[in-house]
Amino acid sequence: MRAGNKKNMGAVLKRLMTYILKKYKWQCLLVALCILVSTAANIGGTLFMRNLIDDYILPFVNRTQPDLTPLLRALLMMAAVYYIGVFCTWAYNFMMIYVSQGMLKTVRDDLFCHMERLPVRYFDTKSHGDIMSIYTNDTDTLRQVISQSMPQMLSAVITIAGVFASMLVLSLPLTLITVVMILCMVFATRIISSKSGHYFVKQQTDVGNLNGYIEEMMEGQKVVKVFCHETACIKDFKDLNGKLRDSANNANRYASMLMPVLGNLGYVSYAVIAMAGACLSIFGGQMTLGTLASFLQFSRSFNQPISQLSQQLNSIIMAAAGAERIFGLLDEEAEQDNGYVKLVNAKYDAQGNLTEVSEGTGIWAWKHYHKADNTTTYQLMEGDVVFDHVDFGYTEEKEVLHDIEIYARPGQKVAFVGATGAGKTTVTNLINRFYDVQDGKIRYDGININKIKKDDLRHSLGLVLQDTHLFTGTVMDNIRYGKLDATEEEVIRAAKLANAHDFIMKLPDGYQTQLKGSGNTLSQGQRQLLAIARVAVADPPVLILDEATSSIDTRTEKIVQDGMDRLMKGRTVFVIAHRLSTIRNSDVIMVLDHGRIVERGNHESLLAKKGMYYQLYTGKLEQE
Repeated sequence: MRAGNKKNMGAVLKRLMTYILKKYKWQCLLVALCILVSTAANIGGTLFMRNLIDDYILPFVNRTQPDLTPLLRALLMMAAVYYIGVFCTWAYNFMMIYVSQGMLKTVRDDLFCHMERLPVRYFDTKSHGDIMSIYTNDTDTLRQVISQSMPQMLSAVITIAGVFASMLVLSLPLTLITVVMILCMVFATRIISSKSGHYFVKQQTDVGNLNGYIEEMMEGQKVVKVFCHETACIKDFKDLNGKLRDSANNANRYASMLMPVLGNLGYVSYAVIAMAGACLSIFGGQMTLGTLASFLQFSRSFNQPISQLSQQLNSIIMAAAGAERIFGLLDEEAEQDNGYVKLVNAKYDAQGNLTEVSEGTGIWAWKHYHKADNTTTYQLMEGDVVFDHVDFGYTEEKEVLHDIEIYARPGQKVAFVGATGAGKTTVTNLINRFYDVQDGKIRYDGININKIKKDDLRHSLGLVLQDTHLFTGTVMDNIRYGKLDATEEEVIRAAKLANAHDFIMKLPDGYQTQLKGSGNTLSQGQRQLLAIARVAVADPPVLILDEATSSIDTRTEKIVQDGMDRLMKGRTVFVIAHRLSTIRNSDVIMVLDHGRIVERGNHESLLAKKGMYYQLYTGKLEQE
């Protein structure tokens, strides 16, 4: 890996360790202690081999009736040491399972909590499949590295240090030979790991791309089939899958090459040390048989953890790549909210003034704290929305709305029409503060919406989209999504208001019917009626209907439109319409073209002008 990548990987791993130790500090310290004891037991057992051969076996070779009691006592003591080592090995592995699974839960919790705080802009620019890959593949690499790679690497490092010290005590010349062979192994590891590391990082990226494509194709399967694009989609999938295969093949090829290379170098090292030790013992008399046997065992013990380190390095690299993607999501800037005006339940006191109450009264008020004079005022929420010379662009380079002026009084129905890309949906996104304007102001009941807390602002708005999303759960749960504390009676009342009650009662279990897969067992019209009921139970003063009837048939539209008409009564309503017949009764119709309002008025006055609205209404101009 290049120097910059190494530095980055080091920073990621450091952050990961900090992340782990933040919650599992004492468990990790106990794991480290168990690894230390386990390693010490293994080293102690190997050192005992010298004493076993030199002090207890060789002296008894020529005796006819040797006393084996000291040997038995020494063996029992060694057995106890090994038992302690085995117990500590089991203990730290058991604890690492607890730490790794707990850590994964924490990571997923943090990921989801942070994701819910991200702005809509983030999801507009990211593949959903790629985000899902972070929750699955990337977190799984963390599980492996936390439960296996990290403790094994710590064990390997402690083993190497302890074995090296023991080898120095036993024989300096043989230790120098071992060091030379180890340097050869390190050199081979460095070359091979640099290749595999690059491809492991690429593999993680390719997995995310492939997941994103699969998710995209699943959502657009109807479009694929209607345009007969199956062959083209299969080709694109095979291309992406081929890239994943190539990166995975290259990564695992180099990773698989590493262990045989190191293993054979280890055998060579063992043979060289054995020959050198034999020469020292036979010709120099500097080494006993027990010392040589113990040293040879140490040389195997020395080579093994180095091979283990090299093997786990690939897992560490994959984990670093996954952790980098995880931290990348966690580092995404959360949706900013500097608002301070709150939405509260209110009632009128005996003097006719609005006062805040904790229980629901059906009356809502804006709680506005004025820092200048340290006072708090309450203003009735009515649903008066004003766009005051608003300019907006999704990027600073390209402006999509220009000098937008809209005056929607309480109870008015304001419709937006225009050709494709005119900016109709963008206007409604600004009311919800999914995006913030570059210039101008949007006022809600005379209050700049930037001063209103986003949660409170959105509580006051109801949104019905063209594509209705239902959640896994009962019909009642989906309607109650608009107001989580709604009673069963409120849910049924909202369903009746939306014209949804009749078809719900015909379902197998009525309101308790389980819905899955975004309600795919229901028709588009039925899903729309549930979406209207979901808004109805929330009872907001302002409604936004974004082409809510564009994808349903005329007969169903009549039922849905009737439900929406009931819902719209007495509320400020913003409508984006595909069928202009549905907005004929609007108080104000805004005609947008390339981000500008080019015409405004009611249905009759706009037809009389014979401008763009007339062209849209008569079918002479294609609209969205």
